[in-house]
Amino acid sequence: MHIFDFAVIGLYLAGITWFGARFRTGEKGLRAYFLGGCEAPWWAIALSIVSAETSTLTIIGTPALAYTGNLGFLQLVLGYLLARILISAVFLPQYFRGEMFTAYELMRRRFGERIRKLTAAIFLGTRALAEGVRVFAVSLVISIVLGTGEMASIVLISGLTLFYTFEGGMTAVIWTDVVQMGVYVLGALLSLIVIVEKIPGGWAHAAALAGAAHKFAIFDFRCAPTMEFLARPYSFWAGLAGGCFLTTASHGTDQLMVQRLLSARNERDSRKALLGSWVLVAFQFTLFLLIGVLLWVYYGGLGGTPPAADRIYPQFLWNNLPPGLAGLAIAAILAAAMANLSAALNSLSSTVVVDFLGGGAGVGGERGAIGRARAATVAWAVALVGIAYAARHSHSVLEAGLTIAAIPSGALLGVFLLGVLTRRPGEWAAIAGVVAGLAAALAVRFETPVAFTWYVMIGATATFLGGLAASWLGRAVERVR
Repeated sequence: MHIFDFAVIGLYLAGITWFGARFRTGEKGLRAYFLGGCEAPWWAIALSIVSAETSTLTIIGTPALAYTGNLGFLQLVLGYLLARILISAVFLPQYFRGEMFTAYELMRRRFGERIRKLTAAIFLGTRALAEGVRVFAVSLVISIVLGTGEMASIVLISGLTLFYTFEGGMTAVIWTDVVQMGVYVLGALLSLIVIVEKIPGGWAHAAALAGAAHKFAIFDFRCAPTMEFLARPYSFWAGLAGGCFLTTASHGTDQLMVQRLLSARNERDSRKALLGSWVLVAFQFTLFLLIGVLLWVYYGGLGGTPPAADRIYPQFLWNNLPPGLAGLAIAAILAAAMANLSAALNSLSSTVVVDFLGGGAGVGGERGAIGRARAATVAWAVALVGIAYAARHSHSVLEAGLTIAAIPSGALLGVFLLGVLTRRPGEWAAIAGVVAGLAAALAVRFETPVAFTWYVMIGATATFLGGLAASWLGRAVERVR
């Protein structure tokens, strides 16, 4: 450990906190606090989407997947592209009809207040659980660097993030994400070069060893109507269908992403940001998976016992990069996590204030609403600390986060599709569909070996069909009466 590395980490965190604090919204209103005044350019929103989509889970978990497996995770990226096309065609036109602050206002417009609160509550639970896992993921990095315990690391990262999130708004979130993404991608590229240089024989030798072990394999086209087929999370069919449904749910119905899309100047810019983000996501996943493959070659050549899979990349950075670069790479990971956590806190508080407390309609108008949003931000930060501590026993932080998000996301996607694609089902039919979708996803998760990549598709299908069936049954009962 080098004093210079600690100095770089400290200066970087102080600098990014100062940078975020410069965008303080003050009392300008909810539109400025939650949507950044809809003034951000599309390319900045695209970078912010990627930053939220990849986060520390990607930086830590994706190399671990390639280290223990191959490049099969890239099959999900194909589904990500298909999902973005569907969101652009189906959801964005709905979101830009009038002014919205959250995705769940669309549900109120279509079904009513009950379904709005139900879908918003599902988001709050899902996002809190998933973000808690992300906080734990970055605590792994802090514990490696500072030698602190996991709980102390969790409290540290949450406290630092809360410091500027409390005053900041969506503008700070977006522009902080832009800076963070550039830095941690640069850090990843530098680490890739360092790993190659440390492998005897360089890239040619590493590629030969990895190729012989099928570490570069991407596609798995095996298809059979068996439980073994459904249990494989990274096949072409699971990637295309699972990745499509998962991303349609996360980017089309999850407030964390929808809030970014609503922050665009207009629907056209929002669409450009969403589609442009896919190119960046594909590049990033490829980069981090290649790092995992090279780490497999590197540690295989050293012999001995390598670190645990989820610790292998941050530990390599800290132990092998030159002084200064190691500090910068670690600081970039920490700061990217802080930017992502800041966005999560902002979206959680916006949902509470807008969907449950009436936005600016309560005591004190919009000024009072901002005060309530800040109070909610503090409360959610405390809640995430507890969830992160409980996530310590996860086998894979990346898969744990995806699994948590997948179970309720299917019900959310299904009811949104029911609202956008149909006209006859009413509020109670939609509620019945959500119950059916959640029940189906939970049953599949706990009673079958089906992989998490299928959960959203199963939950969305059950919700959509359950809502249609409940609507048909309700009309049949009315006719009998």
